[in-house]
Amino acid sequence: MLNLAVDLPYAAVDPVGGRHPETPCPMLDIRYGGLMPTRLERTYQAPAEVVWQMLTTATGLDRWWAPEGFETQVSEIGLRPGGEVRYTMTATAPEQVRYMEAAGLPLSSELYKTFTEVVPPARLGYRTVVDFVPGHEAYVHLTTIELFPAADGTRLVMTLDPLHDEQWTRQHHAHRESELDRLGAALRRP
Repeated sequence: MLNLAVDLPYAAVDPVGGRHPETPCPMLDIRYGGLMPTRLERTYQAPAEVVWQMLTTATGLDRWWAPEGFETQVSEIGLRPGGEVRYTMTATAPEQVRYMEAAGLPLSSELYKTFTEVVPPARLGYRTVVDFVPGHEAYVHLTTIELFPAADGTRLVMTLDPLHDEQWTRQHHAHRESELDRLGAALRRP
């Protein structure tokens, strides 16, 4: 198991283990083939407080937080730096179930993320231990979400560290794009 306090692949860390945003990370060029963090953006027609609730409560997350073809059930949220969100993600769509079965992967996985920043209703950061890639050692992935006022609601900016290679990074971005679309749909539903 990866020790989050010791084994982080970052040049500099804050007290709870996240990378300082202003600190260059030269290991990315070595470990991740020069891939750099990227940003995904959406504007939602909802106040920041409502978007924040969708990002930080079990009720909110259960409504949208999974790529297409999967469902999430949150079992615990410790919304503070160093706290965790624990959840089970389950493949539900027939094509996802077939893929998981063909790959020899379980249909459900229990996962967690550790919060690095919690600044309501403006900024949320969390680390994910990526320990599920066959033939690859575990490493830590950082995601940061920022909320900004916009003329028609709230602009969400998600910054994603790259995964270990370009293919996995592209696939991860596609999943996150899907999740952000699902968030938008959940915000439109009563």
